Amino acid sequence: MLVALMLGGCAEEPLPQRPIGREDCLRTVKLEQLPEALERCDKVVAAFPKDPGPLNERFLLHTLAGNTTAACRDIALATTLAARIPRGRLDAILRQDLEIRQQSCREDEPGAGTTASPATKEPAAPGSGQAPGKEG
Repeated sequence: MLVALMLGGCAEEPLPQRPIGREDCLRTVKLEQLPEALERCDKVVAAFPKDPGPLNERFLLHTLAGNTTAACRDIALATTLAARIPRGRLDAILRQDLEIRQQSCREDEPGAGTTASPATKEPAAPGSGQAPGKEG
């Protein structure tokens, strides 16, 4: 009985979990563990619902997973959130990332290759279905 009591008293307490940080989306990302990284990032986005940064990072994970629809949805929401933050209070690099990624999503929309590209000013090849400079 004394031995059982001693063994029960030596049970190890679980270590406390570190709180979720806004930088956790891209912490130790490995392609073979992309679903786990997305799950972790989902928690970060939920923990910081008004912060465009985690959505910007989840855009990268969705892009790596080949889910451009979800990636572009995240960047659209991140851009909306960023627009509510005064210019001097949001990191300039993050703001630029959002603009570039949102433009990329616009260019990937169906029918986007039918007009001249702002970067190249060249019209898409007729019937190609692709924007200039994009190879399939």
